[in-house]
Amino acid sequence: MSHRSDLRQRRATLEGEWSRLVPRLKAAGSPPPGGEALRHEVTESWARSLTSVDPARDSAPVTDGGAVHHRWTGSPLRRPVNDLADELRSVADDAGFVTAIADESGTILWTCGGQTMRRRAERVNFAPGGRWDEQAMGTNALSLALRTDRPSTVFSAEHLVTALHGWVCYCAPIHGPDGSVLGVLDLSTTWDRSHPLAMSTVRGLVSAIEVGLRTTEPPRQQPGADLPRVHLTCMGEEKAVREGVSLPLRPRQLEILTLLALEPDGFSPERLRAALYGDRPVTASTFKAEISHLRRALGGGVATRRYALTAPVSCDAVDVQRALEHTDTETALRLYRGPLLPRSEAPGIEEWRTRLEVAVREAVLASTRPEHALRYGERAPYDAEVHEHALRLIGPGDARRALAAGRLTTALR
Repeated sequence: MSHRSDLRQRRATLEGEWSRLVPRLKAAGSPPPGGEALRHEVTESWARSLTSVDPARDSAPVTDGGAVHHRWTGSPLRRPVNDLADELRSVADDAGFVTAIADESGTILWTCGGQTMRRRAERVNFAPGGRWDEQAMGTNALSLALRTDRPSTVFSAEHLVTALHGWVCYCAPIHGPDGSVLGVLDLSTTWDRSHPLAMSTVRGLVSAIEVGLRTTEPPRQQPGADLPRVHLTCMGEEKAVREGVSLPLRPRQLEILTLLALEPDGFSPERLRAALYGDRPVTASTFKAEISHLRRALGGGVATRRYALTAPVSCDAVDVQRALEHTDTETALRLYRGPLLPRSEAPGIEEWRTRLEVAVREAVLASTRPEHALRYGERAPYDAEVHEHALRLIGPGDARRALAAGRLTTALR
């Protein structure tokens, strides 16, 4: 029998056991005897999970994005994971996995993988901010690894939540130098890609991260740290200035500088090239020439191998993002003078442009201050929802109602 047939048979058997046992567990509260296909730790986890998790739920609950960003920024896992990021992405891309790092609470802090698998994972909130502890998402490899402090695999209908029956997950805890559990590394993919060597890959990656945690680096001066700060303006405008003097950067170099400012963890060469050119056929020498020109203009300032800024750069787009993370809509609107690099067609810039536009608009619609909707409405004359929001917030007799009403009429024409 082929490997795929074996997997299909195993999945069907587990689906049958799930259909037989889960209703009885919900009614009785304690696990009845399971068949040979079910592990004892799985049925025990089902029983615990059913006190807080509906098996019919379609996705994991999500933690506030600002809190997740703060956790990841301060996590001891961040540096060794970043050092290993290219290998983690390579494993995910080559084998069709989504790779995730979660903290000791079961909250995912970082993920990578191919676009198709990431989209599938995002449908169930297997993405930064998703909560995958047992109380939030029931039986899964991540929650079992955290509970048992051992590597764990959960295949198809071993998951309590039916939305996960199409998945297989491999997970192992990550220990700090003192032996404490700092989080977990998880590789997940569709059930038909299940492979016995996947757990060996997880163990090897976890070992590499744990080695990185034990490696202490002496403080060192960052290259370019003694240079004057570069001020990058990319919201509605496109310029970089140092000590009042514009830097001679072409549009492509401004795109690179903007991306590096927005993603301080940096880019692998392959990922940055894709963010700039997408599928366009561009030679490696052209790409490297743009990096070299930017590096010269900054007086160094861009790390080699993994591209990241090492020179001080302030960026209005970063400031907008930070203001939104702190729910400071007033500052975000003051800094948001227009779309990110409005003339750019680079895929990475377009993605960030949309992300920032949506975030600012959502902040305006969530605000209870009419001046926020009015200010945003100046730049969005055809956004009827924003003008309607302004009208709801402006009291009768306020002269600004006429302004909002006029804008709404124009938007609805």
